[in-house]
Amino acid sequence: MTKVLITGAAGDVGSALLHALAQDAGRPYEVVATDIRSPADLPAGIRFDPLDVRGDDPDRLIGQERPDVVIHLASIVAPTTRDFAHGVDVVGSRNVLAACVSHGVKRLVVTSSGAAYGYHADNAQPLTESDPLRGNREFAYSDHKRQVEEMLATARAETPALEQVVLRVGTVLGAGLENQITALFHKPRLLAVAGCDSPFVFIWTRDLARILKRAVAEGPPGIFNVAGDGALGVSDLARAMNKPVLRLPAWGLKVALAIAHPLKLSRYGPAQVRFLQYRPVLDNSALKTRFGYVPDLTSAEVFALWQKAAGL
Repeated sequence: MTKVLITGAAGDVGSALLHALAQDAGRPYEVVATDIRSPADLPAGIRFDPLDVRGDDPDRLIGQERPDVVIHLASIVAPTTRDFAHGVDVVGSRNVLAACVSHGVKRLVVTSSGAAYGYHADNAQPLTESDPLRGNREFAYSDHKRQVEEMLATARAETPALEQVVLRVGTVLGAGLENQITALFHKPRLLAVAGCDSPFVFIWTRDLARILKRAVAEGPPGIFNVAGDGALGVSDLARAMNKPVLRLPAWGLKVALAIAHPLKLSRYGPAQVRFLQYRPVLDNSALKTRFGYVPDLTSAEVFALWQKAAGL
């Protein structure tokens, strides 16, 4: 039996993964779910232990449990203070990685993000796993994911005995899931930068859970982009929801955000205009061929599922 320890298990992806593991015939896993709070719907037979990745908890608990595989999901996606996000994303990942090395974990599975590639005008379309990671310093999430991947690359060179599966995930959507990306879709009209259609790539929550489950043992180590087939630009999303698009020149949007952000009328500032202009589009070929998983839903189908549940 393989013992699996999961960080960030109380989140949407963690919850989907716990149920995917619990429903597996024969239950070949012993699963320890960890987070700062217990999952709301912890499946029967799965143990929970509180864990704060920012401190000594990873070393203590991983040393106590001696898991074969650690799935590191703990991360901060929603806007918060940069210090707190850095503590969870970067310091927390460093703590989990160090504990895995110290206590002989066989495999570490990490959910990174397509944001690690950064938001740049000269990004390849689409991006493959060999493209450089240029996570923008002005975006905490993008910058932190780049830093985490840099420490993982160092660990691969220095401690090759610890297998790594690094998943660069696109925007995760599922019925009932809401986040800072879906907040854009609830607006009366969609915002776009003139001359940029800002394509989105989506992955279904259940597809991601199945990919993580495969990464426990069946899937090979390596780095894989995770997204459904295809991409949807702002124009495609607007047509699907029958909403207008407000297109502003980049300079005009920067001026508007420079005024709105200090007044707390927007969570974004002028530096975040790149987020609307140059979204990373992920090539999922390696996921389908080398890793051996073909997502059930395309990006368009994932969005349609979310849209129906959201009543849009």
